[in-house]
Amino acid sequence: MSESLIIVDHVSKKFCLDLKLSLWYGMKDMTSEMLGKKNLGHDTLREKEFWAVKDLSFEVKRGECLGLIGKNGAGKSTMLKMLNGLIKPDTGRIEMHGSIGALIELGAGFNPILTGRENIYNNASILGFSRDETNRRLAGIIDFSEISEFIDTPVQYYSSGMRVRLGFSIATQFNPDVLLIDEVLAVGDMGFILKCFNKMDELFPNTAIIFVSHNMPQVSRLCTDLIVMAKGESVWQSHEVSQGISLYYDLFELKPGNFVGSEKATIEAIYLTSRDKDSRTERSLEISHGDELNVHIRIRLDEPISSPRLGLMFYDKEQRNFGEVFNFGDFISIEKAVGCYTFIAHFPEIQMGQGVFSITVAMTESSSYNSKIVFRMQSAISFRVISTHHGWAPMQFTPVWSHVEGGF
Repeated sequence: MSESLIIVDHVSKKFCLDLKLSLWYGMKDMTSEMLGKKNLGHDTLREKEFWAVKDLSFEVKRGECLGLIGKNGAGKSTMLKMLNGLIKPDTGRIEMHGSIGALIELGAGFNPILTGRENIYNNASILGFSRDETNRRLAGIIDFSEISEFIDTPVQYYSSGMRVRLGFSIATQFNPDVLLIDEVLAVGDMGFILKCFNKMDELFPNTAIIFVSHNMPQVSRLCTDLIVMAKGESVWQSHEVSQGISLYYDLFELKPGNFVGSEKATIEAIYLTSRDKDSRTERSLEISHGDELNVHIRIRLDEPISSPRLGLMFYDKEQRNFGEVFNFGDFISIEKAVGCYTFIAHFPEIQMGQGVFSITVAMTESSSYNSKIVFRMQSAISFRVISTHHGWAPMQFTPVWSHVEGGF
C-alpha cells in the first residue's frame, strides 16, 4: 500500500473577531505554553472567538489528490495554511512527510523587493535545496514560468498572473512529495492552467496533492477524494467525487437576478416543463440527461417595439456562458402592437452534463442603425440535470458508437 504523506487527526483552529482580544488571548496562550501548562483551553471558545476549522481528520497517500471544496469562509485556506506550517492548530495533530510544495496564497513567500531569480533561490533554500541543486533546476523553473524576460525584475512589479506562474514553477519543479494548491490558479490564463494540470498529472503518481478550488470540472478531473466543508467542519467526506460535487452545488441557492430594462416590456411569467414535470408546481425542475426541455415565456409589451428579438443564454453554476439561442426571429415575428405574447422554446434532447444550470432572458430592439437591449433578466430560471455516467463539463455528448474490426 502507498504511504500516507499527510495525516490530519482531529484538527481545530479558532480565530477571534476582535483584534485587541485576539492579541490578549495570544499573549495568554504563549505565557501558558512557556510555563508548560497542558490545559490551555484550546478546545473551548472564548468571547468573540469562532471555529475556522473544527475537528477535521483525513489522510492523503502518495498518488492521491484530496479536494477541499465549500463556500468562501468554509475553512479551506485555513486548513492549507496549517498544513504548510504558516499557522499552528489549536487542537489535534498534523503529520507531513517529505518535501512540500505550496501555492496557497498569491505572492506568499515572495520578497517583493527582490527579483524573480532571487526569490527562486530564497524559496529553494526554504524547501531545503542547496544552491547547486537550485542552479541545476533554475533553467527549468524559468522556462516553465514563461517570464524569462522579467526574471531579473523585482517581484513587486509582477502582475498577479506572473506571480502565479513563478510560484507554481517553484512549487512543482523540485518534484515535491506533497503539493498544496489553493484557488490562486484561477488568475492564470487558459494556456498556463492547462500547462499546470499537465504538470500535476506528471507529478501525481509520486505525490500527495491537496487541491482547493471552486471550479468543479477541474475538481472532478484531478481529485480522487473529496471533503465538502461548511463553517469549518466536514459535512461530507468520501472518494465518491461526483456525489460531493452535487452536494457542493446544493450549498448555493441560485436566485433570479434583477429585471433590468426599459418600461416598454416586461416578463410576466417564465417556467420550464419536461414531459410530466412542471416548474410551476415544483420549486425547481430536475431532468435527466437526454430529456426534453421546454422554456415557457410570457411577455407583455406596453409600447410598440421595432423588430423585437428574444434571446436565451445558458449559464453553468460558475456563471459561465456556454450556450445561446438568438435565432428567435427566424421562426417568430412579433407585431409592433402592444399586448401579451407567450412563447415556447422546445429543446428535444438536453445534452448538458450533470449539475445546475440557469437561463438568462433578454430582448433587443432592432432598427436600421443598431440593436439595443429592451430588457435583460440574469438567471431568470434554473434547472438541474442528473446523470449516472457523465462528468461535470457543461456539455456531455451522446454519439452513436460503432465498432470496426481491424485497424485504421
